[in-house]
Amino acid sequence: GNKSQDSGIAEMEELPVPHNIKISNITCDSFKISWDMDSKSKDRITHYFIDLNKKENKNSNKFKHKDVPTKLVAKAVPLPMTVRGHWFLSPRTEYTVAVQTASKQVDGDYVVSEWSEIIEFCTADYSKVHLTQLLEKAEVIAGRMLKLSVFYRNQHKEYFDYIREHHGNAMQPSVKDNSGSHGSPISGKLEGIFFSCNTEFNTGKPPQDSPYGRYRFEVAAEKLFNPNTNLYFGDFYCMYTAYHYVILVVAPVGSPGDEFCKQRLPQLNIKDNKFLTCDEEDGVMVYHHAQDVILEVIYTDPVDLSLGTVAEITGHQLMSLSTANAKKDPSCKTCNISVGR
Repeated sequence: GNKSQDSGIAEMEELPVPHNIKISNITCDSFKISWDMDSKSKDRITHYFIDLNKKENKNSNKFKHKDVPTKLVAKAVPLPMTVRGHWFLSPRTEYTVAVQTASKQVDGDYVVSEWSEIIEFCTADYSKVHLTQLLEKAEVIAGRMLKLSVFYRNQHKEYFDYIREHHGNAMQPSVKDNSGSHGSPISGKLEGIFFSCNTEFNTGKPPQDSPYGRYRFEVAAEKLFNPNTNLYFGDFYCMYTAYHYVILVVAPVGSPGDEFCKQRLPQLNIKDNKFLTCDEEDGVMVYHHAQDVILEVIYTDPVDLSLGTVAEITGHQLMSLSTANAKKDPSCKTCNISVGR
């Protein structure tokens, strides 16, 4: 244009636009990003602008974070560049990302390229490292160990009738819901059957109340948990309450559930851990559970009703204690770790 002729200064060449963006090494709270760009004017790039946004879900409030800057200004380092922590990335969450190249001017302003295309990616679940941090926090509050003799599972009468009629008397594993930590690698993936094993302090027996139905299947502990099973730590959470839940997985050695957990969860020594132990004393199996957390035990294989008994409980159905799809309290200092949200 005329301006450049008048001032005698040539127009600056446009900065290269990033293209072919690649996201790699995704964890629950970090990722690596790289892209291609034309070599023309490449040496003028001093910074990258990265625009990262949570993918809007249909019912989220569009205006909630309107004013929060989502741009990261990063020095132009060699690619791939690691992005972590700047936004408290949440685990298992979909994000969109776009990039600009920028050149910082003498006056502190930036000249920027066009935005790249927008690409989408999803952050990962907690890794074993993160789960081990959760495990260590859970161990702090587990409390002393009390004896137990049975695992039990409460359901409605219809559930047990259905199992007898349609599943040849065997309770079937089903996919775990999304209760607990948002980054939990077992939510929506691990198949199992939920059991409880907490006892009442004064009787040493299962409590008579339950949120999950008036009928209870009760089975001797050694039928499900013994030296032929592996034990894994699955999660630690609370739901805006004073008490905390620990999820443990009991998987027969070599079963599909065992293989799934081996890759993803910290394994516990069945004789020596802070939550649920099984040890032999004088030829008899003896079982203990932690007093100060509510244990939810997931058993990963089918369980035949003939292994135990089904009977009606005398207590109340306390719906308030149900953990179905319960959301973890993200502000609790006891059961949150500092990665992701």
